[in-house]
Amino acid sequence: MTRVVIADDQALVRTGFQMILKARGIEVVGEAADGAEAVDAVRRLQPDVVLMDIRMPVMDGLEATRRILAGQTDCRVLILTTFDLDRYVYAALAAGASGFLLKDVTPEHLAAAVRLVTTGDALLSPSITRRLVERFAVPAVSQPAIHRDLTSLTPRELEVLTLMGQGLSNAELATELALSEATVKTHVARIFAKLTLRDRAQAVVLAYETGLVSPGSRDEQ
Repeated sequence: MTRVVIADDQALVRTGFQMILKARGIEVVGEAADGAEAVDAVRRLQPDVVLMDIRMPVMDGLEATRRILAGQTDCRVLILTTFDLDRYVYAALAAGASGFLLKDVTPEHLAAAVRLVTTGDALLSPSITRRLVERFAVPAVSQPAIHRDLTSLTPRELEVLTLMGQGLSNAELATELALSEATVKTHVARIFAKLTLRDRAQAVVLAYETGLVSPGSRDEQ
C-alpha cells in the first residue's frame, strides 16, 4: 500500500485529502503543518509520497522539498498549489519534485497522481512541463540537485535527452528515432542514472538550463 504524508498549513485541506486518499486505498501515515514538520515526518515515517504545500510557516514547501530530496530517500514529492504555473512550482521541480497538483484537483486525479509518481514517473505531461520550464528556466543556473556533465552521455542518449526536453513522450521518441519503445525506455533509464535525475520533469529542466533546448525550439521545426 502506498504510504503518504500530507504537508499543508490548513487543517481542513489535510483532513479532506486524507479522507479522499484513505477511501481509495492509500494510507496516510502522517501530517505536517509546516515544512520543518514535513522534513521530520519523512525522516521518521519513510513515506512513499509527500503532498507538499508551497506557502507554509516556519519553513516553506520549497526548502522542505530540497531537504527531503537531498537525503537518501526514495520518497517522491508532489507540490500542492493554488496557482497554475507558479514560479515556485518550477523551483520545486528543479529541486527534484515529481510534479504538481492544483488544490482543486478531483479526488480521482489526486489518487491517480499519488500512484503514478510511486512508479518513478513524473506527474506532469511532457508538454505541460515544457511550458512551465520555458516560462521560468534560466540557462546555465547551477542547481546542486542535478548533475550537469552531459559528456557522460552517448550521442544517442544526448539526442534522446534533447527530444525529451522538447516535450516528446516515449512513443513520440520511438517514432522520431525509428526505435522501439523498449529501446527508448532503456536510453531514458541510462540518462537518468548517468545524470542522477529522478524523473522526466528534472530531465526537461536540465535540457533547458544547460542550453541543450531553447524556448520554442520544437515549434521552429
